[in-house]
Amino acid sequence: MVPVLETARLILRENRPGDLPAMAAMLADPEFVRFIGGRTASREEAWRKLLANFALWDFLGYGYWAVERKSDGEMIGQVGFADFKRDMNPSIEGLPEMGWVFAVHTHGQGYAAESTTAAMAWADENLRGQDIVAIIDPANTPSIRVAERLGFTERSDATYREDPILLFRRPARS
Repeated sequence: MVPVLETARLILRENRPGDLPAMAAMLADPEFVRFIGGRTASREEAWRKLLANFALWDFLGYGYWAVERKSDGEMIGQVGFADFKRDMNPSIEGLPEMGWVFAVHTHGQGYAAESTTAAMAWADENLRGQDIVAIIDPANTPSIRVAERLGFTERSDATYREDPILLFRRPARS
């Protein structure tokens, strides 16, 4: 059910049980979680996140892909869409929320831009007529640049878990 997308250097594919070591390593890295809540996660929590990512596709018809580097088969990140039913102001419930995270050792190599461009092309075909949102920590300049390159044009202040967050919106494509 999870479509496979390919770029020049990457494969976006379903999450697999074998991704647990890479996911656990990423979530245990304080630098990795710095802009996504700041709390590291255990191996057990990483496993639950993989299971949830896989289930999104059945529940919503869209979800997260594991991002695999073609050159060595390493799972280096996650990219995709979800509706996490976040308790935030303003509400984004019911809208596809785009997100992306990558292992720290891959930062600055263009993988986020490459994979999110492929994911957004998929969304343009499969999520037509829906605005897409993204929430980004105000200090996460690289992710803000990725969002702007993807066409997220509306930017406003929001609050999530009592913390300020930037809410980006990409108007629906017809």
